[in-house]
Amino acid sequence: MLVLIAAHAAVAALLPALAPRAGRAVWWVAALVPLATLVWAVALTPSVLDGDAPVEHFGWAPSLGLEVVLRLDALSLLMTVIVSGVGAAVLFYGARYTSEGHGRESALLLAFAGVMLGLVTADNLLVLYVFWELTTVVSFLLIAGRGRTREHREAAQQALVVTTGGGLAMLLGFVMLGETAGTYRISELVADPPDGGYVPAALVLVLVGVFTKSAQFPLHGWLPAAMVAPTTVSAYLHAAAMVKAGVYLTARLAPGFADTEPWRPLVLTVGLLSLVLGAWRALWESDLKRVLAYGTISELGLLIALFGYGTRNSALAGEVMLLAHATFKASLFLITGLVEHHTGTREIGRLSGLGRRRPVLLALAALAAASMAGLPPLVGYLGHEAYFDTFWNAARHGPGTGEEWVLAALVAGSALTAAYAVRYLWGAFASRPGAEPTPQEDPGDRALGMAVPIAALVTATVALGVWYPGTETLTEPYADRLPSAQKPYHLALWHGLSPALLLSAAALAAGLLLYRLRPALAALRDRAPRAPDAQEGYRRTEQVLDRAALGFTRRTQVGSLPVYLTVLLATVLVVPGTALLLRDTPFTAPPLWASAIQVPLGVVVLIAAVTLARVRRRLSAALLAGAVGYGVAGLFLVQGAPDLALTQLLVETLTLVIIVLVLRGLPAHLGPQRAQPRTRRLRLALSAAVGTLVALVAVAASAARRDPAVSAYYTEHVKEAGAHNVVNAIIVDFRAMDTLGEIAVLLVAAIGVGALILLPAGARRAGAPVRSRPPAADRYPATARWGVPQDRWLPEAENMPAHDRLIMLEVVTRLLFPSILVLSVYLLYSGHLRPGGGFAGGLVAGQAFTLRYLVGGRIDAAFAGRVDPRVIAGAGLALAATAGLAPIAFGGDPLATALPSATLPVFGHLELSTSVVFDTGVYLLVVGVCLKLLVAMGPAQAPAGQVPGPSGGEPGGTGQPVPSDASGSRDR
Repeated sequence: MLVLIAAHAAVAALLPALAPRAGRAVWWVAALVPLATLVWAVALTPSVLDGDAPVEHFGWAPSLGLEVVLRLDALSLLMTVIVSGVGAAVLFYGARYTSEGHGRESALLLAFAGVMLGLVTADNLLVLYVFWELTTVVSFLLIAGRGRTREHREAAQQALVVTTGGGLAMLLGFVMLGETAGTYRISELVADPPDGGYVPAALVLVLVGVFTKSAQFPLHGWLPAAMVAPTTVSAYLHAAAMVKAGVYLTARLAPGFADTEPWRPLVLTVGLLSLVLGAWRALWESDLKRVLAYGTISELGLLIALFGYGTRNSALAGEVMLLAHATFKASLFLITGLVEHHTGTREIGRLSGLGRRRPVLLALAALAAASMAGLPPLVGYLGHEAYFDTFWNAARHGPGTGEEWVLAALVAGSALTAAYAVRYLWGAFASRPGAEPTPQEDPGDRALGMAVPIAALVTATVALGVWYPGTETLTEPYADRLPSAQKPYHLALWHGLSPALLLSAAALAAGLLLYRLRPALAALRDRAPRAPDAQEGYRRTEQVLDRAALGFTRRTQVGSLPVYLTVLLATVLVVPGTALLLRDTPFTAPPLWASAIQVPLGVVVLIAAVTLARVRRRLSAALLAGAVGYGVAGLFLVQGAPDLALTQLLVETLTLVIIVLVLRGLPAHLGPQRAQPRTRRLRLALSAAVGTLVALVAVAASAARRDPAVSAYYTEHVKEAGAHNVVNAIIVDFRAMDTLGEIAVLLVAAIGVGALILLPAGARRAGAPVRSRPPAADRYPATARWGVPQDRWLPEAENMPAHDRLIMLEVVTRLLFPSILVLSVYLLYSGHLRPGGGFAGGLVAGQAFTLRYLVGGRIDAAFAGRVDPRVIAGAGLALAATAGLAPIAFGGDPLATALPSATLPVFGHLELSTSVVFDTGVYLLVVGVCLKLLVAMGPAQAPAGQVPGPSGGEPGGTGQPVPSDASGSRDR
C-alpha cells in the first residue's frame, strides 16, 4: 500500500517534466498507476473477503507514538476498487478531453488518486486526517485551474474554506475520540468504542467534517460552484472520490458508534434532508453539470443515511449504492463532457437533436440514467430494492423510532431522482419541437477515445447488476460486521412480488409523473416563498467575517512596533510568570562563573546590551547587536560547545550583513524619542521584568531536572552512528526528523521573505518606463581613482559604478572565495568527527557568497552556470528527504543511519550510511537560503536610479536602468 501511494506521488511529480515531449501521452502514463492499483486490489480480493486484513506500519516517530498504519479490509478494498477503477477511466478520458496543461492536470489527478488511496487505507485517525486535508488542497488546485477567471478562483476558495473548516472541527473530534479511547487506531476504536465523556461531542464534530466534505445541506453550496472545473475533475473528485470521503468515514465509524447518541438521528436527518432537497434542486437546473451536481448531493445524503443507520441490511444497501453511484454518476459526468465537446454547450435550452445523431452516446447515457433511477437489471436497481426492503421491515417491525418517516423520505427522494434522470436525458438528447438541431463539431478520433472509458463504466453498471452474486460477495463481508435486527437480506434481481418491488415501481411512476407535471410545479414553485440560498448564505457569512476581521485589525494592528512588542512581552510575563509563581519551584543559586575568561566575555555582552539601548543610529545598533551575539558565541566556546559557538558566530555574521544591507534603504537615525516619560518608564520596567523572568526560568529549569541527562544516552550510542561529534550525530542521526522539519520551515520562510522583499521591485519593473543611461564606466571614468581595477577580476563587478570598486577588495575576494568554499566543504564532511556539519558548512559557504556579493553586487556570476537559489535550496530539501527515506528500500526504518554493510573486492568491508547524504542536503539548503536572502537584498544594494533586475534580484539577467526620478527609486 505504501509503495503504491509513493508510486502515485513519484509519477505525478515526473509528469509535468514529461509533458513538453510526450504531450497527451502523459495521461496514458498517469492512468497506468491506478490501473496497476486496481489489478493489485483484485489480486488481493479473495483473501481480504475471507477475513484477512493486510497491515503495513511505517514508523514516523515511534518514540512519540506517531506512526503511519495502513490496513486493507473489506470496506477499504471496496473504496480502493472505486478510486482506482474510476481514476483510471477518467485519466484515459482526459487524454482526449484536455486540450492544454496536460502535465499539470494529469499530475494533480494522479496525485489525488494516491491521496484517496491513502485516505481509504489509513488505520490511524491522524493519518486519515492528513490525507483528508491533502484531498482538499489538491481539489483546490484542480478547481482553480490556472486561476484565469474569477469564477474559478472563487469556486476553489469556497471549496477550500468550507471543507477545511469542517476538517478542523473533525480533527478536534478525532483528538477527543483518541484521547478518550487511549488509541488512535481506527480498527481498535471501532472494535472497542469508548462511551460517555466527550464521545457525543466528538461524534458531532466528526460528522461536521463528514457533512462539509460530502456537501450536505446546508453546507452543500461549494459543490455546485465547483462545476466550473473541467469534466475530468467533476467526474472523479465530485462524483466518485473526494465527496465520498465523508461517506467512507461514516461507514468506517458506524459499526462502533451507530448506537451512540446523537449519531443516528443526526446522520438520518441531514442525509435524508439532502436526499430530498438535492434531488428537488436538480429538477430545476438548466446546466447539465449542475443537474448532476445537485443529484450528487442527493445521492450522497442517501449513502450517509444508509451507512449511518448502522445495521447489516442498510450497510449492504449502502455498499451497493456506493458502487452504483460511482459508475453511473462518473459516466454521466463524462458523457456531459462529450456532449459539450460535440456541441460547445451544456445548457439544456440550447441542446436539441443530439440523440438522433449520436445514438451510441444516447444509449450509454440511457443505461447510466436508468441505473440512477433504479431500473432493472442494473446495479442501481439492486440498491433501491435493498434499502426499500430494509426500511419497510424496519417500519413494520422496528422499535418505532421514526423508520416510517425514513421510508417516506426514501420514496420521495427516489421519485425525484427518477424525475431529474428523465430531465437529464430529455434535455441533453431530445429533439425539441420547433427548435433547430444544435450545431455539432466533427470530433474525429478524440470522441472515440473519450467514449471508451464511458463505455467501460457503463459496462460495469450493467455487469454489477446482472452478476449480482459477485456484487454480493464483494459487499457482504463489511455488512456482516454490523448488527442485524432483521432477516439478512440477499441481493437478487427477482424476489417475487415484494413490498420493495412495489415501492420501487411506485417511486418510478411518481418520478415520471413529477416530470410530466413539471410546468405546473414550476408555477407553484415561483409563487411559493423562496428558501434560503446556500450560496447567498456563504457570501453573506464571508462578508460578515471580512468586516469583523477588518474592524478587529484596525483596533489591534496600529502599526507601532513598540506597541506590538509591549503586548508580546507582557503576555510572556503574565502567562509563564504566573505559572512560575503558582508552582513550588526550587531555585538553586548557580555559580557566578566556571572559568575566569567568562567574566570579560560577560562584561562585553552586558556593556554592548546597555549601550545598544541608548544609541540612536541604526548602524550602531546593528553592530552592537552583533557584538552581543559574538560575546554569547564566546561564552558557548568557553563552556565547551564549539559546534554551538561556530553556528552562533556564523549566523550572527550573516544576520549582521543582511541587516546592514536592509538599513541602507532606511534613515541613518532611529528618529526622535517621542514617547512620554510614563511610557518610557513602563517599557523599562517591562523589559527588566521579562529579563528577570527569563533568568529565573533558566535557573528553575536547571534545578528542576530529576531524570538523568539525555546526553548520556547520546554519548553511549554515538559510536553506532559512526561519529565522534555528538552534536552532529544528534542533528543528522538521532533527531534527524526534527532537522528535516526545521530545514523545510527554513526554506519556506526564506521563500516568503524573498517574495515580500522583491514584490515592490517586481511591481515597479512592470510599470516603470525604461530609459537608456550611460554605462558605469562612462559616468565614472577609470582615471578618476588609481585603485579602480583595469582587469577582469570579478565578472559581476564590471556593472558596479567605478567609484564603488577597489582592486584590493576584488583581488582578495577572488583569492578567498574558493578557499572559503573549500573550507565549507571540509566542515560539511568533517562534521561527524569534529565541529562542523552541513548547517555550519552551508553558513560558511553563505559567507563566501556574501563577501563576493558585497564586492560585486551580484552572486549569480559566481557560478559557472547561473542557478536559481530556489533550485539549490529545493534540491537540498529533496536530497535530505530522499536520504531519510532510502533505508526503507533496504528494509530499515526511515531516517536510520546505517544501511546494510557490504564487502567489495578491492575496497573491502564498507559501512554504508545515509547521514552524510542527509547532511549534504542540509548544506545545499542552507546555501540556497543564503543566496536567496542575498538576492532579495538586491534592491537595497542597487545604485541610485537603477532597479536591480535578475542581477540584483533574481539570477539570470542584468539590472535595467530607469529614470532617476522614478517613483520609489531610493526610498524603497
